[in-house]
Amino acid sequence: MTLFADLFALIQAHPECHSRIDPLWKVMRVAARTEVEACFSSAEAEPISFGPLGDIRFPFHSMGNINSLDLFGIDELIILAFYDANRSTYSKVVDFGANIGFHSFGMGRSGFQVRSFEPDPHHFELLKRNLDLNGVTSELHNSAVSLEAGQAEFVRVLGNTTGSHIAGAKKDPYGDLERFDVEIEAAAEHLAWADLAKIDIEGHEAALLTGLTPETWATTDAIMEVGTEENAKAIYDYLAGGPINMFSQLKSWGRVESLADMPTSHRDGSLFISSKSEMPW
Repeated sequence: MTLFADLFALIQAHPECHSRIDPLWKVMRVAARTEVEACFSSAEAEPISFGPLGDIRFPFHSMGNINSLDLFGIDELIILAFYDANRSTYSKVVDFGANIGFHSFGMGRSGFQVRSFEPDPHHFELLKRNLDLNGVTSELHNSAVSLEAGQAEFVRVLGNTTGSHIAGAKKDPYGDLERFDVEIEAAAEHLAWADLAKIDIEGHEAALLTGLTPETWATTDAIMEVGTEENAKAIYDYLAGGPINMFSQLKSWGRVESLADMPTSHRDGSLFISSKSEMPW
């Protein structure tokens, strides 16, 4: 047996402890990393007991200076635990920035219909492989998302391919880079289909969010990475005082009342946006 069942239970029982300054979050982070290294450091696709999500097969894969073990960080496990806790709340979900399939796996195992979007062809092949290994079905899109359909230049960051992005979404990308064109799909039609979106599109989050009408989120919730202080301010200015609420992991999922409550990087955790009056744990 593994510790993942206990970790998921703790996460779901104590959302008020999800801020990175909370002692329980710190303990869970260390426990998660230790268990992940013990269970997922092999390139073999051995089944690992993964709590309420059943067995998972997720071979080790290097992505430059980081690797697939980093996808199992405590903040990512918190999001997967949120999917599991809301099996009866949501039914159709989109994974914008699916990478190699960790979140799409969690969505599928939580019983949702899933659409997965990943523009990098290398990651897309691993996404397909990992979902196939786990018997998870998703409608797969080898594309990025933005406000309008078309094509755009994509920047692959060889030192950390999880940080690859649409050109212009990040200032001064570092290290060795590859550039090529990718397909872009308009996000709005997929958000209209979904009732939950996970959004991790490497610096393009604010441009997407502020280009959509607030009414988009009347029936579709989103959990997302914010990325930068500039993105945090743009999103805050766009939604503050309106009908759509923001809830910050930085504030243990309390409602955002000021710009200081907003996450400004992945180190602060995620932002949840919704017409709901509280985050449904």
